[in-house]
Amino acid sequence: MKIGKVPENVLKRSVFKQLHMKREEVLLGAGVGEDCAAMQLKEDEVFVISTDPITGTAQDIGELAIQITVNDLASAGAEPIGVMLTVLLPENTEESELKEVMAQVELACERNRIQVMGGHTEVTRVVNQIVISVTGVGKAKEGNVISSAGVKPGMDILITKWIGIEGTAILAKEKEAELRNRYSQPFIDQAKGLSRYLSVLPEAATAVKSGVAAMHDVTEGGIFGALWEIAEASGVGLEIDLKKIPLKQETVEICEYFGISPYELISSGSMLMASFDGNSLVMELERNGIPAVVVGKATAGNDRVLYNEEERRFLEPPKTDELYKVLKE
Repeated sequence: MKIGKVPENVLKRSVFKQLHMKREEVLLGAGVGEDCAAMQLKEDEVFVISTDPITGTAQDIGELAIQITVNDLASAGAEPIGVMLTVLLPENTEESELKEVMAQVELACERNRIQVMGGHTEVTRVVNQIVISVTGVGKAKEGNVISSAGVKPGMDILITKWIGIEGTAILAKEKEAELRNRYSQPFIDQAKGLSRYLSVLPEAATAVKSGVAAMHDVTEGGIFGALWEIAEASGVGLEIDLKKIPLKQETVEICEYFGISPYELISSGSMLMASFDGNSLVMELERNGIPAVVVGKATAGNDRVLYNEEERRFLEPPKTDELYKVLKE
């Protein structure tokens, strides 16, 4: 395709024809010439909005873009309703590639019951791979929005599922040929399959009903970045037991192969939570089929400490995600 806005016939054929999921709250949705979307709210509801670009990988980018945004909304205790998409395509992108990306988008939307409300699609020289930026729109009952800043001293800190699963799946897909030099195909396929755990909607819904005080989805910067961010937002210290942080064996081995830290690897699919009764929240999550574990406590003051048996060290501000160290090679 040529530089500039995607032609109307391509939009109709390879974008709009892929979109079928509709929500009754959306009054004005995606269409030729529509620059805005409109959504109906009830008197006791509030908008919750998030935004995220997907730049780290081109593999399954349509599905990933939607899931990451849905997770952001879920971490605020909101019900996702729809998304606005900006899709930037490199020059000479084939229309079939755009159609495939939009099919991925719609599949993820149907899975999460959300609607593509509108957006913009353009071919440009400023990108060298497909880039999607997503604005997510959700709703929550007034007074029920959950913040990352809700952690108080004495609260338990817990983690759902396993850290690093997003980064593990991305690396298994992007570096599959290289990984075959050491690992069997079933192992690599299992690592790629970790992407099925990327949604945090189920744990967010359970946690909101169970009185969770704060939630933060573990994304770029990994669990170390997320721990720092939730502590910084809340103005608390932390005491975290490194050995209790849950890891999949696939993550351990792939991180070891590339010489990177699983604790600083992008980790969508894992949710960081805080509660005065973390054990009860863990039991409620597990009753709903969601693994979770208490890994430490929030403390007064600003010391954010990681314990590894007798070793004690301080958490540092988030660094560049480990994923980029591998993908730039």
